Amino acid sequence: VRLVESGGGLVQSGGSLRLSCAASGFTFSSYAMRWYRQAPGKERELVAHISSAGGSTVYADPMKGRFTISRDNAKNTVYLQMNSLKPEDTGVYYCNAVGRWEYWGQGTKVTVSS
Repeated sequence: VRLVESGGGLVQSGGSLRLSCAASGFTFSSYAMRWYRQAPGKERELVAHISSAGGSTVYADPMKGRFTISRDNAKNTVYLQMNSLKPEDTGVYYCNAVGRWEYWGQGTKVTVSS
């Protein structure tokens, strides 16, 4: 089983990034997918959730209206479009699969400069 995140990097405040998470080794379409993030010195927090078929999404309040989670079950990939980024969005973003089992990616670092 692998979850491989990509798309992180350094961006200025107000900018955008699109994260991707490529999944393999399990039945991707049977799993809900989530993005979490962990800021320096803080606990890991939920960013967004998408149901297995993609019909339902949930966002943490600070991300509503700025972030969009989506998935392509044909490509076994989940995305996180992040717009209007703020310095407080800085952190390591993790992909998480939830179903019969739970899997985590290794994370991708996002740094938003002021």
